[in-house]
Amino acid sequence: ASPLAEIPAPPARPNGEIARDFMDLMFRSEKGARILLLSRFEGPVSVALGPGGPPSASGDLDRLLARLRREAGIDIHRLGADRPASISIEFIPAARFRLRAPNAACFVAPGASSWREYRRKRSGWAGMVRRSRMAIFIPTGQSGQETRDCLHEEIAQALGPPNDLYRLADSTFNDDNLQTTLTGFDMLILRALYAPDLHSGMPAQEVEARLPALLARLNPGGEGAGMAPLPPPTPRAWQQAIARAIGAGGRAAPKARRIEAARHAVAIARRAGLHDGRLALSLLALGRVSLRSDPARAEVALGEALALYGSTPAHSAPAAHALWQLAVRALSRGQWQRAESLAARAEQGARQSANAALLSDLLLIRAEALARTGRGETARRLRLDSARLARYGFASAREIRRRAREIGAIASSGSHQEGT
Repeated sequence: ASPLAEIPAPPARPNGEIARDFMDLMFRSEKGARILLLSRFEGPVSVALGPGGPPSASGDLDRLLARLRREAGIDIHRLGADRPASISIEFIPAARFRLRAPNAACFVAPGASSWREYRRKRSGWAGMVRRSRMAIFIPTGQSGQETRDCLHEEIAQALGPPNDLYRLADSTFNDDNLQTTLTGFDMLILRALYAPDLHSGMPAQEVEARLPALLARLNPGGEGAGMAPLPPPTPRAWQQAIARAIGAGGRAAPKARRIEAARHAVAIARRAGLHDGRLALSLLALGRVSLRSDPARAEVALGEALALYGSTPAHSAPAAHALWQLAVRALSRGQWQRAESLAARAEQGARQSANAALLSDLLLIRAEALARTGRGETARRLRLDSARLARYGFASAREIRRRAREIGAIASSGSHQEGT
């Protein structure tokens, strides 16, 4: 299983906003079509994990199911790999998977129980009310963490929302891939969905009428706080621009096109008043992709993204990505103390979401900075910790060595301009 345990922060927003999010998640498809009736499993939910995944997959699944029972109140349990289950997880050879789904890291197929059945008969979310069978497909050859992230995202979708919302920076029900494990907000959404107050087939109006009392009972800390105004809708042009900027949907575009797309996403977000996770993601994407070509502008964009994410625990995972990039920038300038401090600040978000790959990189940044300020023994310990995390976070030893060399090279370049 993962060397890190998730530390989910409780939802940090008012219940009125969470109710609005619930309705948008459950009664809209990802393409924007309206869904008329509530859909969920009724009764106990079973999960079967097929062979072919990394050794860590079994333990990660057990940990996730325990969290779903404890935090979301869902009666969910595991069956043997050869047993018919409500949710079947199948590992597909990577080449075969890419032929069928070239732009997906993994996916859930409603109404199917196997790869063969999925290929023979497609079912969609639109007509599904009472759920009975779901199949999750994950390509082989992924790292332990990539597989774990797929388990979290796809099991949550199999159980719950068919929609993702870019504005939700505190959720995995989002296409930005910054929250890699189920958050406190996600568990609240699932707990509300599987509460006895609701059931499959309820129309949207009836669900909306019951949500205030339901959320008041499940999340009393969200009562009494002011609610933000209705967020503007997400323009299609922004979705297209941010997908190109972050390299979503398959092979990444050339760097120049990604920079152009990130700038376009920032401009659209400002013009449309998307002053939430959508503008923050746009700025983060711009900072990431232009860090080498225009480091000064990238640093400004990353600083603004960090300010938008704020300092709340619920946003510490996406904020960690901005801090990581700022730490790389400081390392490249020979600002050893600043680099070490920024990387140390980012650790909270990486640990909270159990992001071993990100934490491994952060420890390497700290090690490089500390080694250059005479703290070699501490640097050595951090490198050992980083290597342990990297074995879970990355798919191959080659990738681990490449990332270590890259961070070392950045630090070496900083040695030539120390203190600038």
